[in-house]
Amino acid sequence: MSATIHQLSGGQRPASIEPLMQLVAPELNGVNEIILARMQSDVAVIPALAGHLISGGGKRLRPMLTLACARLVGYEGARHHKLSASVEFIHTATLLHDDVVDGSGQRRGKKAANLIWGNEATVLVGDFLFSRAFELMVEDGSLRVLKILSSASAVIAQGEVDQLQTQRRIDTTEDRYLRVITAKTAILFSAACQIAGVVAESSEQVIESLEAYGRYLGIAFQLVDDAIDYGGDAETMGKDAGDDFREGKLTLPVILAYKRGNDEARAFWRKAIEDGKTDDADFAEACRLMAGAGAIDDTLERARHYGRLAQDAIADFPAGAAKDALLETVRFAIARAY
Repeated sequence: MSATIHQLSGGQRPASIEPLMQLVAPELNGVNEIILARMQSDVAVIPALAGHLISGGGKRLRPMLTLACARLVGYEGARHHKLSASVEFIHTATLLHDDVVDGSGQRRGKKAANLIWGNEATVLVGDFLFSRAFELMVEDGSLRVLKILSSASAVIAQGEVDQLQTQRRIDTTEDRYLRVITAKTAILFSAACQIAGVVAESSEQVIESLEAYGRYLGIAFQLVDDAIDYGGDAETMGKDAGDDFREGKLTLPVILAYKRGNDEARAFWRKAIEDGKTDDADFAEACRLMAGAGAIDDTLERARHYGRLAQDAIADFPAGAAKDALLETVRFAIARAY
């Protein structure tokens, strides 16, 4: 897997998120202060549970995209700081809810919050963070920003429900899979980038370009996530390898391996996905079948395709540190498991 992912960078130096982090570091400190302040509550379990995930090693990629896109369009105000915090709260809330739905054991390399505090508290703290996100949106005062972020929240929830409907459905199509990952992952990337253009009062063409960059980046990001579930390690991913397989999620590697398999391979996939009774030997067999079908390689090739679309979306923006960082972020998103 590592060699394959390394090829995504064309044999160049390893991709890095450092340029993005350095670009927005001073502003991100302010965003982190907002996040820490707004996750506080007199109910002690709320900041404890929220802090377990928020302070658990996440890169703050989505809020950093808001900050970097604002820099790209020359915005010099501070409205996007609260909105960046709002984006992070939406993301964190969805992670908390996902862990309950999926029964996850790890998140960002740590024990999942629901295993420590229970499902009920985890869901309710997720709701609390959603509420904080909406408070920050309202404080900004822009109806358009509110519409973008609130719509994104609704689409994410729909995407998660849609994914739940495809779980253990071996007949799931590539088109439906793409619809699911666009909704549950890419929509928040696109919203995070788009709102930077809105607060900067950029032209509609600029706002649309930022939205496209974020959407294509988010699709590429999720495609790589789904690929490395069959070849990464827990330290790299922050979760256990094979979680998607054990949960019966119909990700693109499975869809491709099933479609391309012979009768024996298809029988294996039907039993593994539909029956849901799998062990380590089944996971090893799944990885073998995927390798034989070229399913991982082709999933990563699709990630490269969407990565190129993301880079093309901002090709006409002025050269500079912000553009360089955003282009490098695409490379990092695709090659991050190497």
